[in-house]
Amino acid sequence: MRLDALFHNGRFTTLDPERPAARAVGVLGGRIVALDEELEGCTADVVVDLDGAHAVPGFNDAHHHLSLVGKGLRELDVSYRAAPSLAALYQAVAERAATLPDDAWVVGAGYDQNKIGAHPTAAELDRAARGRPVWLVHTSHHMAVASTEALARAGFTDPTALPDVPGGHVARDASGRAVGLLQETAMQLVERVLRPEPVEEWTANIAAGSQAALAVGLTSATEPGIGVVDGIGNGPADLDAYLRVRERGLLGLRMTVMPYITALHDCGAVEPGVRWYGLDLGVRTGFGDEWLRIGPTKILSDGSLIGRSAAMCCDYHDSPGNSGLLQYEAEQIRSYIVDAHRCGWQVATHAIGDAALDIVLDAYAEAQRRHPRPDVRHRIEHAAVASDEQVARIAALGLIPVPQGRFLSEIGDGLLAALGPARSQLAYRMRSFLDAGVELPGSTDAPVVASAPLLSIHDMVNRRTASGAPIGPHEAVTAREALRAYTIGSAHAVHEEHIKGTLARGMLADFVVLSDDLLGVDPERIGELTVGATVVGGRVVHDAGALKIS
Repeated sequence: MRLDALFHNGRFTTLDPERPAARAVGVLGGRIVALDEELEGCTADVVVDLDGAHAVPGFNDAHHHLSLVGKGLRELDVSYRAAPSLAALYQAVAERAATLPDDAWVVGAGYDQNKIGAHPTAAELDRAARGRPVWLVHTSHHMAVASTEALARAGFTDPTALPDVPGGHVARDASGRAVGLLQETAMQLVERVLRPEPVEEWTANIAAGSQAALAVGLTSATEPGIGVVDGIGNGPADLDAYLRVRERGLLGLRMTVMPYITALHDCGAVEPGVRWYGLDLGVRTGFGDEWLRIGPTKILSDGSLIGRSAAMCCDYHDSPGNSGLLQYEAEQIRSYIVDAHRCGWQVATHAIGDAALDIVLDAYAEAQRRHPRPDVRHRIEHAAVASDEQVARIAALGLIPVPQGRFLSEIGDGLLAALGPARSQLAYRMRSFLDAGVELPGSTDAPVVASAPLLSIHDMVNRRTASGAPIGPHEAVTAREALRAYTIGSAHAVHEEHIKGTLARGMLADFVVLSDDLLGVDPERIGELTVGATVVGGRVVHDAGALKIS
């Protein structure tokens, strides 16, 4: 047999119970067709020597804002790493402003008030940018700070005139003047003048995000929210932007995209007495191919933990009188979920607070009761705070929770402050979901935190904050369980486990070459591992010098 590619002299962890390890993999038409002794007598157009390196199935991030990762790479970085204090943040804004035309926006993302002590203010941004409009998005992407000129560009020349927004919050001083901080849906007051961005800008963001993903070993990802101008997507033609990137050969990894719920609409009668709710022409979950497909529809039910805006059953530990808020009224959340489910959609609802989670669980149960469907796999994005009863209910309903391992270290200290010592034991549960029989996916919610799967796997296993404090250590998983989550689990979360997640005959030839054995190193060293090469469809798309190609 003549193969497209032959990868040999490797140590493959296949995650296939029938053949858990292999030394060589043969690829034809982008799929694995033979392993080890089955390759005897085969030749190949491309022969790749792994030089004894370890390899695992390609990493798959179940909740990864690829376009926003790329956008962040092309804008001002105000993360703690780049600007470790408020003074450093204002200096970064001043330096960026000095390079721009007088009327240009300074746009950046990544700051965390939990680490730098406070939110930036409009007044200080005015001084730093010398009057230019400034828009800085919080690391959670659930809030942002606008300068006075940014508010004016959005039509609010009087900072006391900003309206209250359902599902959001405008921070004000004692006189009622907006101080710059806009939370949740209030962000739209400014974002509406920034988006949609020109199509070439957004395609460049996607292309940049793709390259960054390949460099950390991602071969597949799911973008949670496209198609709207509200901070989740860019605009109504987001899928077109992805298609353009793919047509130009710049979409190096396989993507599943989630249309945001407000992109769905009543399309009219689909049959007598029944109306279609979704995208035009009956497009819904599952449309597309192995490179670009439509996945679940995304819904935000509440906010963020570190922003103290997730809807909780009780007040935040460090914010008495504040228990967060819902993005929509409970009845609207229910209506969205039931209608989308009725019309064949898989639904992925962001629910971080336990109060929001109860509302979402009730809606999923009602949807299935009224319109039974087999193996739907509705999802709960983050499922950040869940009681034992809620964990059991998630399992009983056949739902998929999507918690983020990397949150535990990068923003874990903020989580501990927000929740307190007792309730933090219920945060980002993983062991409990596995013990309940749930197939756990792996994800980061990048760019909220670093996108590298190896770092996230490290945190799933070790569960310590950046300061070294333990955070729910009883919820730790093993390295093998974490690897399964980032491969089989994430494929299962979008109904693709039949083609992804294991290295076996007939599966997509997607794998990542590592600097050491992920399952053999000391668990505390997992985060030190590096990606030597990334292979998608049998083609080397990233090589850090780990391969010998002939």
